[in-house]
Amino acid sequence: MTKDLPTALNLPMVDPLPEATQKYFDICQDKLGMVPNVLKAYAFDIAKLDAFTAMYNELMLADSRLSKLEREMIAVVVSSINRCYYCLTAHGAAVRQLSGDPELGEMLVMNWRVADLSHRHRSMLSFAEKMTKSSSEIAEYDREALRDAGFSDRDIWDIANVVGFFNMTNRVASATDMRPNDAYHAQAR
Repeated sequence: MTKDLPTALNLPMVDPLPEATQKYFDICQDKLGMVPNVLKAYAFDIAKLDAFTAMYNELMLADSRLSKLEREMIAVVVSSINRCYYCLTAHGAAVRQLSGDPELGEMLVMNWRVADLSHRHRSMLSFAEKMTKSSSEIAEYDREALRDAGFSDRDIWDIANVVGFFNMTNRVASATDMRPNDAYHAQAR
C-alpha cells in the first residue's frame, strides 16, 4: 500500500474524476477537511462509488427517527465486533464528535457494555451485536425488545439496515486493508 492508494489493491482513482464526483469530493474536503479514504477506494469505478455513497448517505444522513449519533453508535459496535480498523477509527471519531464525549467513543470501540447507556441504546446495541454475530437467530422477541425500548417497526428496519451495511463495509475494508485517513485519529479527543 502506498500513500496514493487507500487499500492494498492497485486500483487507482479514475483520473480525471467526473465533474459530479469531483464536486462531491470538494464538498467532503470543505466539510470534513479531507476526502475519506473509503471514497477514494471506491473511486476506481464511479458506478460502484455512486452506489456506495447513495446507500451510505441514505442510511447514515437521511431523515430517520434514529439520530445520527445512534447510527454512528451502531457503526462502531458492529465494527468493534468485526475488528474493522478503518470503520472503528472513522466512526469512533464520529461518535466522539457527535456525543461530545471522547470516553463514550472509546468505550463503544472497546466494549460497549461498560458505557453508561440508556435502556433504549442498550437494546439497540444488543440487537446490533446479535445481528452481527448470529443474524439467523433473530426472533420476534428480539424485535419486541426494541419495541419495548421505544423503537417503531420503521426504526427497527433502519437499525437492521445500518447493521447490515456496516457488516458489509467492514468485510470489504478488512479484506482490502483499507486504511483510515490520519486526521481521524485526533478528532474530538
